Amino acid sequence: MSKVLGVLGGMGPAATLDFLAKLQAATPVVREQDHIRVLVDINPKIPDRNTEGDAAGPVLAAMAAGLRDAGAQVLAIACNTAHAFAEQVKSSGLPLIDLPETAVEAARAGGATRIGVLGTAGGLSIYRDRLAHLGLEAVTLGDHEQVEFMALLYRIKRGDLSDASRQTMAALAHRLVGLGAQAVVAGCTEVPLVMGQDDLTVPFVDATQALAKRCVEVCR
Repeated sequence: MSKVLGVLGGMGPAATLDFLAKLQAATPVVREQDHIRVLVDINPKIPDRNTEGDAAGPVLAAMAAGLRDAGAQVLAIACNTAHAFAEQVKSSGLPLIDLPETAVEAARAGGATRIGVLGTAGGLSIYRDRLAHLGLEAVTLGDHEQVEFMALLYRIKRGDLSDASRQTMAALAHRLVGLGAQAVVAGCTEVPLVMGQDDLTVPFVDATQALAKRCVEVCR
């Protein structure tokens, strides 16, 4: 019998819907009953993980407990930066599938040792730790480009999926390649909303896609 997946979402809502679509697509089925059961809390009221300090932690912990009480047996967070509060989420007593760890393992499986990461400051800190643990090197944007990335991120969160947003994201990814990245990880769940493998000349690791596949493996 498959396990019930609980998803902490809403950071932002479009990224959560992208994850759910990829989860459905990653599940091999013969009939609809073969899909895993998913309980989702799409909560865009969570304090901003980038600007409001530790305020998100208690909210995420409460969401995890709510999903547990509703019947979830395994948890996933559809946000990289929110993994800074992983221990508070795991206080629910449920196992958490680690999104950054899953993405890093996917990048390593492709043979890359210098991994470019597009993410928030908090997300990059998590990725550096995960990469260093595996003996891999993180390649990140310079300060000015990181400011540009954050401005773009908030535009995407507001719904701007325009060609201009796509071109800017691709240019930032190409900057990582120019700095020596052998693969680029979408270390923020908004990144795959405007960029894919066709935009790069090196392997592109969609962390959202990697998480979806891992959730199917764990729950089935």
